[in-house]
Amino acid sequence: MSEEKRLDMYGGILGGAVPLAVLIIGLVWLCLAERGGTKPFWACAWLALVIGLFFARKKEDYCLAAMRGIGDENGIVIVTAWLFAGVFGKLMAAGGLVDGLLWMGMSTGAHGSLFVGLVFFAAMLFSLGTGTSTGTCIALTPVLYPAGYFLGADPALLGLAILSGAAFGDNLSPISDTTIVSAYTQGATMKEVVRSRFPLSMSAAILAMAIFLIFGNADQPMALTELKKDFDYSGIFMLIALVVVVGSALLGRHIIESLIYGNVCAAFIGIATGHFSPSAIFGIPAKAGQSTGIIENGIASVVGPIIFAILILAVTRIMVECGIMTRILDFAHKSLVSTVRQAELFIVGVTVLASIPISANAPAELLVGPSIVRPMGERFNLSAARRANLMDCAVSTVFFILPWHIAVAAWYGALYSAAQAHGIAAPSLSTALYNPYSWTLLAVLLFSAITGWNRKLDTPAATSNA
Repeated sequence: MSEEKRLDMYGGILGGAVPLAVLIIGLVWLCLAERGGTKPFWACAWLALVIGLFFARKKEDYCLAAMRGIGDENGIVIVTAWLFAGVFGKLMAAGGLVDGLLWMGMSTGAHGSLFVGLVFFAAMLFSLGTGTSTGTCIALTPVLYPAGYFLGADPALLGLAILSGAAFGDNLSPISDTTIVSAYTQGATMKEVVRSRFPLSMSAAILAMAIFLIFGNADQPMALTELKKDFDYSGIFMLIALVVVVGSALLGRHIIESLIYGNVCAAFIGIATGHFSPSAIFGIPAKAGQSTGIIENGIASVVGPIIFAILILAVTRIMVECGIMTRILDFAHKSLVSTVRQAELFIVGVTVLASIPISANAPAELLVGPSIVRPMGERFNLSAARRANLMDCAVSTVFFILPWHIAVAAWYGALYSAAQAHGIAAPSLSTALYNPYSWTLLAVLLFSAITGWNRKLDTPAATSNA
């Protein structure tokens, strides 16, 4: 985002900070009341924009700034990608991917910590294929948690295996909202981002897997009498569609093009395996107002995040044009950051801080990505993919341990319901604070920033700053 235009506010920088302050106060308030969610957050962003208007010296300039944010080029790409990603996720779920993954895990006869490891792996694959962390928690927890409990898995680590797997896919999947936002706010291609992020995400996943395998055992396994379901293995074929999306992105195809290929592939596989009919994808409903099928449901599933993201872009643009982001960057450049290493640590820190009060991680990236992360990284010639990876990995750490964040709330709600349904114990909500993948990812990220591992600069001359 350029800063050619300057928005004058009453109170100067403090007046310009009012929209952000109103937004954060509203988000924290809703989260503490356990009423968080992208749709409830709409009102917070709306109020932020309305109240901010009265601090603008020229009301028309304020409105035009908000509209420039909504019409941001990166935002258009993100919204379009979300539309196709939402449908893809619904197709994957309708195609029986859950049953396929459950069949893969349950048919092995694993017990204790080994089953915990399989749960983590299954959640990794599911979240990688659907791009949704909350969907992974909601879909897998009702069956995997009771099964693991009866098979002698430690309840806390069993639950965390699902949450960790959900975080992995949210961090790496090319159809995840955070991956899309991080790539396009930094001007990176999906090919560059996925390739360069893989070593970071997989290193953290390997460390987390070791934790699950070492500490995942509980007492003697109980008889698995509560779950009497024959899982359909054919759902595992839906992973072919995921391979198509990832492969297309790695070949340099545009993310929208890759998602369309994945959608078509998932539709054909789902029909071929008998999981749904063509009319389930799109058909004339029996009554007005009913869904026309998977396409409508997929688009509807991302309406909330899309509208909230658009409003966040408007708030962010106002902050940029009134000079707040420039002031933050100038302070960082003069007082905090003088080397590439310090720049990367600053990007990690500011992203983590932004993700703490905001219970959706993609909007946190939208808040700092274009206005702070990109200019800071460009000053030290960090490649676009490297900037995107630092930001996305950072936003995937504390986001998956704090109880007011959407993914954690969805995870624990599903966990508690599953435990009640089967008359078994559920770990406390504070268990999320020990999420292995979040902590191993943070450790890997800090190691990478401090040592320079996996760092890529745009020009060799910039290495003198390291």
